Amino acid sequence: MRITVIGSQGQLGQDLMLSLAAAEHQLTGLTHQQISIEDTLSIEAALEANTPELIINTAAYNKVDQAESSPEAAFAINAFGPRNLALYCQKKKIRLMHISTDYVFGLDSERESAYTELDAPGPLSAYGQSKLAGEYFVRAICPQHYVVRTCGLYGKAGKTGNGNFVETMLRLGKERDELSIINDQHCTPTSTGDLSTAITHLIQSDKFGLYHAANEGQMTWFEFAQSIFEIAGINVKMTAISTEQFNAAADRPRFSVLDCSRLQKATGFSFPHWKSALKTYLEQ
Repeated sequence: MRITVIGSQGQLGQDLMLSLAAAEHQLTGLTHQQISIEDTLSIEAALEANTPELIINTAAYNKVDQAESSPEAAFAINAFGPRNLALYCQKKKIRLMHISTDYVFGLDSERESAYTELDAPGPLSAYGQSKLAGEYFVRAICPQHYVVRTCGLYGKAGKTGNGNFVETMLRLGKERDELSIINDQHCTPTSTGDLSTAITHLIQSDKFGLYHAANEGQMTWFEFAQSIFEIAGINVKMTAISTEQFNAAADRPRFSVLDCSRLQKATGFSFPHWKSALKTYLEQ
């Protein structure tokens, strides 16, 4: 299949290019310098030469706290950008995959069971609202679509790019004697390598729709950091704190674990447990 990956130099984009190449797809990777999804003219100019059969959009405004004071920036990229792509794909009869987030949930603060695709979303932040709007545009406009929700991505490109939670913990664990980590947000950070494998399986299924895709199991960020330091052999004192104590500009879901059984049924692919995924990432 002829596939164009938007955001090909990001954490997910780089691993996607490797996974799709291994499956012998014909690939074109586009960076932000080559395409601005906020701009319809930029989309047409960047995509006309490639004539893809599938576009995978990994581009996102992911500055969660800054989005609270600059919602227009978040909506431009996370909502209207996917809308522009969906309109282009509808006109050209092209398939579109859009990557979304667990932050479309969070309103149900008492939640204890993993969210399925049938559960009503309820975002807490401007970032989450912008991502949910993007989902709705893609699903409403482009008939042949995949919308894939995931959580807390970490991949090899995070070592040299903007970083990720794992790389941040490794750095802080060496710089500081004591760290305070949030212990009341339950989720499942996900390896971009595993997500790329899942996506490669999904596009071969021709089963369009909304999917949850994350590593197996659940943890808090405190528990995740504990495992990072344990596997990496770093000794640092950790203090568990609440979301309120951390006092970030944007509110985060207290529970946003995703049920991925629909994707498993569609593709036959099962995500590894988060501890196994983290160990693999750190070993690599």
